[in-house]
Amino acid sequence: MKVLLINTVYGRGSTGRIVADLGKLLEEQGHSYMVAYGRGDHHDDPHCYRIGNDGDRYLHAGLSRITDRAGFYSKSATRKLLDFIRDYAPDVIHLHNLHGYYLNIEVLFEFLATEYHGRVIWTLHDCWALTGHCVFFTYAACDKWKTECEHCAQKGEYPKSAALDQARRNYVQKKQLFTGVGNLEIVTVSNWLKDIVCESFLRDCKVQCIYNGIDTMRFHPVENSVKAELDIENHPMILMVSDGWDKRKGYDTILEIAKAAPPEWRFVMIGLTEAQIRQLPENIIGFEQIWNQDKLIEYYSAADVFLNPSREETFGLVTAEAIACGTPAVVMDSTACPELIVDDGMGTVVEKEADAAAYIQATQKLLERQKRCVLPEQFTKRAFLNAYSELYSRR
Repeated sequence: MKVLLINTVYGRGSTGRIVADLGKLLEEQGHSYMVAYGRGDHHDDPHCYRIGNDGDRYLHAGLSRITDRAGFYSKSATRKLLDFIRDYAPDVIHLHNLHGYYLNIEVLFEFLATEYHGRVIWTLHDCWALTGHCVFFTYAACDKWKTECEHCAQKGEYPKSAALDQARRNYVQKKQLFTGVGNLEIVTVSNWLKDIVCESFLRDCKVQCIYNGIDTMRFHPVENSVKAELDIENHPMILMVSDGWDKRKGYDTILEIAKAAPPEWRFVMIGLTEAQIRQLPENIIGFEQIWNQDKLIEYYSAADVFLNPSREETFGLVTAEAIACGTPAVVMDSTACPELIVDDGMGTVVEKEADAAAYIQATQKLLERQKRCVLPEQFTKRAFLNAYSELYSRR
């Protein structure tokens, strides 16, 4: 079997690592695979094909900022991709993130609908495929995606448009293109996202949930000196991790919690900007991104409680990583976050838009319990790979 995986990135970021893991799985099972990607440089990897180049991507992004047509440029680069696909002749084309200013969805999906006769699998990591513009819509309390997007309230959010609003045009074209592939199979990374897909124009596709898998050979409790390094050995450590902090991720909620928390608590926040770090209160120790995975695992292991008040998550990867390292979590009852808290031993779910007092109470209970937790099997990399192995083997 020959499989082509398509994603914005390869080997880095959450989706890039997922694609790399799937490639290794296919190779171990004796299959051939290639990865077509849009960002980065993997020219030495024989399994990689880059779609376009940096100049094309910058042009795509720049035009999208004006026209609100992300995903409808890069025609030449995508036509070259189709030539590559014809030569490689894969049995399965496995799509992942198609946004990111590197691919023309019109060119690709017309090919998939009219010329390609193999299987098409699409793993959705967010909601971009279902909307006329945005990748998330829960925080904006918008449900236009159920019928037809127009007058987008999030035009200024990624993929940002500083000028035109073409949400309706994008939605109509996406619906026509994506539903035109009769054999399209959808995979979602949470049951919440599966339910969303089943309310969208993709409702007639085959849809199944396969959770992102955490590598428990890497993510597990480890000995560390984090508290000593931070000089908080005698304090409860509350950890928060994100690839960026804004109101959607709960940044405002964390500041409120820290302000009202018991004086002995210490908060450690990872993924901040320099400007955000300068504005933190004294009981929050802030860091920019920690790219060293081993060091991040030490922080997960050192924490007494992991706090994630995010309002929008299609899975909640950092929460799962923290739990794998033995740290129970407090999450908001919004989108996919509650799916990770399968029992009281793994943490607590607070009500949507709960106040700071509710988070403090939930955190205090976990601190008093003083119990470490274990990641359930359904969220492990082993379960993830087994599920995809079964999916690939279907006819």
